[in-house]
Amino acid sequence: MVEDPSRRVRSRKLIEDMLEERRQMLVLLWELFGRSDSEPDADFYDTLNQFLNVLVDYLSAGHFGLYGRIADGNERRQKVVEAAESTYPVIAEITQLALDFSERYEAPETHHTDELVSDLSKLGEALANRIELEDQLILAMLGETFEIPAETRAGGAGA
Repeated sequence: MVEDPSRRVRSRKLIEDMLEERRQMLVLLWELFGRSDSEPDADFYDTLNQFLNVLVDYLSAGHFGLYGRIADGNERRQKVVEAAESTYPVIAEITQLALDFSERYEAPETHHTDELVSDLSKLGEALANRIELEDQLILAMLGETFEIPAETRAGGAGA
């Protein structure tokens, strides 16, 4: 059975949108890390709120865009299915960790300032792992010649 080329175009567009969400998330995360040495102020919390919004958008883009077709059983390419089977369980765990972080820090009155920097660091490490796994899946879906922008890779936003 021949794959519909329009599906590949839609998949590529979904992935590119997710990569843009990822880039925005990494920029804000890097900004938060840059401010984490000082006492959090109103600007820090504004950035944190922006980060949380973009984080959820990024997680949703991955869930509904990158994994949706695979989860629905509509992916026929064995290489992609195998990549998903090996990466998705860890990605799902990291997604839950990120959602838990988002819920914990979404309202100003729930900001646990003493734990925020530590939680942010743990989240950053988990997201770096997720990005590496996502990139494996993206390359399985779009081919090894697809160029994942450096600023969307783990460590790329501030490196």
